Amino acid sequence: MQCHAQLSSTFYDRTCPTALTTIRTSIRQAVSSERRMAASLIRLHFHDCFVQGCDASILLDETPTIVSEKTALPNLGSARGYGIIEDAKRELEKTCPGIVSCADILAVAARDASTLVGGPSWTVKLGRRDSTTASHTLAETDLPGPFDPLDRVISGFANKGLSTRDMVALSGAHSIGQAQCFLFRDRIYSNGTDIDAGFASTRRRQCPQEDQNGNLAPLDLVTPNQLDNNYYKNLIQRKGLLQSDQVLLSGGSTDNIVTEYSNNPRTFASDFAAAMIKMGDISPLTGQNGIIRTVCGAIN
Repeated sequence: MQCHAQLSSTFYDRTCPTALTTIRTSIRQAVSSERRMAASLIRLHFHDCFVQGCDASILLDETPTIVSEKTALPNLGSARGYGIIEDAKRELEKTCPGIVSCADILAVAARDASTLVGGPSWTVKLGRRDSTTASHTLAETDLPGPFDPLDRVISGFANKGLSTRDMVALSGAHSIGQAQCFLFRDRIYSNGTDIDAGFASTRRRQCPQEDQNGNLAPLDLVTPNQLDNNYYKNLIQRKGLLQSDQVLLSGGSTDNIVTEYSNNPRTFASDFAAAMIKMGDISPLTGQNGIIRTVCGAIN
């Protein structure tokens, strides 16, 4: 599954020396006008890498020959930020036409988004190329879901070459961003022992038992726009919003990692950065494989 191909942080140094600054400028503008976009951009890179590898397949629009991943259930009505990636690509095409891949833009955007909301930085490896295909089917089967039990979350990440520790660290991205009511409704009305009663009651106010499916709630109520270790502190207080968040602290093999991250923001930050680098390494297209798209939503 994993192909640690010839990606290198210096890939564009000669062919497009301004690539990283150009991307950073686009992402900074986007996140300063809407903080939530940081979470959306990190999620876009994740949802790209877990389907066919980090090849920008998620960005392709529907055509007579392409069944887009954008309409797959995990993405439909929730994946966003496509226009931000296109904006960055448009700027890059002005200075270095045909050089920088959309897949690399996604990887760099995720790193820049993290730093802009107080999260860690890391050196992004570059040289991914863009796919000419998408996989709507894999997007429906390979992306972890908000109702998944722990063993299923663990195996979903393991299938992509990511360890349990990587998975727990990457879940910390839920320290930012929001979820729709229908994805946590069962949990807040369950009266379960795994949810704080006061937290459930607060969440019910914006998420009635019927209707209002799309109402948004922050995944981390305490510091919703800071990528920090507060997510893990919430889990210890039984205040994880999604079932798939709270299962990380439910008497299983991941409890000790959650506890460690809740007590040690530095360990979380370095593990998150390392796991993001590993995720960006999932099955890239390199060398003569794939293409460099001119517009991220279409094949040249």
